[in-house]
Amino acid sequence: MSADSDASGAPATSRLLEQLMQIARTSALEEMASGFAHELNQPIGAIATFAQAAERMLSRPEPMTAQALDVLRHISNEALNAGQGIRRIRKLFNDVAVARINCAMPDVIAELMPVLELLASRAGVHVEAAIDEALPVVSVDRLRIQHVLYTLVQNSLEAPRPAQRPARVRIEVTGDRYAVTTAVIDNGVGLSTEARAQLFRPFFTTKDQGTGLGLASSRAIVEAHEGAIGCDDVEGGGARFWFRLPAAV
Repeated sequence: MSADSDASGAPATSRLLEQLMQIARTSALEEMASGFAHELNQPIGAIATFAQAAERMLSRPEPMTAQALDVLRHISNEALNAGQGIRRIRKLFNDVAVARINCAMPDVIAELMPVLELLASRAGVHVEAAIDEALPVVSVDRLRIQHVLYTLVQNSLEAPRPAQRPARVRIEVTGDRYAVTTAVIDNGVGLSTEARAQLFRPFFTTKDQGTGLGLASSRAIVEAHEGAIGCDDVEGGGARFWFRLPAAV
């Protein structure tokens, strides 16, 4: 099926893609705020500490001007205020509720598959799915979990591969009575040890045009569902990104 015929013959796919893009933008903003908090709290704390130390040093018997002391007090106060503001922003985003309903993961994935097949077609990559039967129901925000799967598949489609190897992406869904695991497996060159250790950190990316927010926001979404996310090497080359969600109580 061509991209044009899919877009014209399946308006539901276009609507889902638009919703996923909105989730992607929102999730990126949420994770950006969290990343700013992580990256800035430590230096801001150091500014406050050094400013306070300078104030003490300037207060020693050796004469220094009152104006310098006043400036240092302002530096300390402003640094502390900035830190409090960042904490308030982070708390605001962390308190956003996840609207969950009980879903079957095969249904969540089936709804998304036309979008994933469209992406794969455009990338010239074959995508397939293997889903276990009798999986437990999960309690999820459907669109957010679809955003996570969309992000993992998109990353796998863009994974560098040896020139002679036909590109392939496989989605596997397995589970037991306690949880459902969704994995996205590519046959690329895999990941370096250094990259794998930082994959889910905000602003870390291995792509020239990447933002470093897709995987970080995916981790935040999965953890908000009391789940886990990770990445493993694949024997023979490639990477396996996965996320695990607990079964609904």
